[in-house]
Amino acid sequence: MWMGTQSVGECSSSTSLSSQQDVEDDRMIAVILSEEYAKLDGAVARRLSNLAPIPHVPRINSYIPNLSDASLDHQRLLQRLNVYGLYEVKVSGDGNCQFRALSDQIYKSPEYHKHVRKEIVQQLKDYRALYEGYVPMKYKRYYKKMAKSGEWGDHVTLQAAADKFVAKICLLTSFRDTCFIEIMPQCQTPKRELWLSFWSEVHYNSLYEIRDAPTQPTPRRKHWLF
Repeated sequence: MWMGTQSVGECSSSTSLSSQQDVEDDRMIAVILSEEYAKLDGAVARRLSNLAPIPHVPRINSYIPNLSDASLDHQRLLQRLNVYGLYEVKVSGDGNCQFRALSDQIYKSPEYHKHVRKEIVQQLKDYRALYEGYVPMKYKRYYKKMAKSGEWGDHVTLQAAADKFVAKICLLTSFRDTCFIEIMPQCQTPKRELWLSFWSEVHYNSLYEIRDAPTQPTPRRKHWLF
């Protein structure tokens, strides 16, 4: 009996250490990738320098358009991408698209979306006073919901992302009257720019100049990131 108890304890300790190591490995690779690709920042900004941005107002998702409206909006977005010579890196529409698109901009791979979501949710938890006023529900319930994979990101999580990653987030949208939205960090000067497309309140993709468009290689992931 004593030997069995010891085995369970050792297994639990080993699992905990392994989990901690996974987190550290994930963070280390993400930092390396971020530094490696930071030099590409600014290319899309130069392309869209003549656009006047609309100030950003954080809010949660409330309206989802029907299929017909969404299709028309996407066509409008495609026309704008063509006008400005931009390329969309399409990410999966599995409820994680905002986090996938941000991951692609930061780490040049959408596969780090879980890490990005964790960082944003931690920002929401650590700086409640910055975001609570924009959330019309119990705040703890909100960030716990947002921690779940597949939960759609909103304009509050975009603001938290701008603050967490000290980045200006720029959205080229499908909206008829709002072509370009800027999300600025609230407390710091931005150190980089992240460019996303956003259509019909339903989907985000990652934006590049056509000449800088990635060739979509197999993501460089270690076995512990699967």
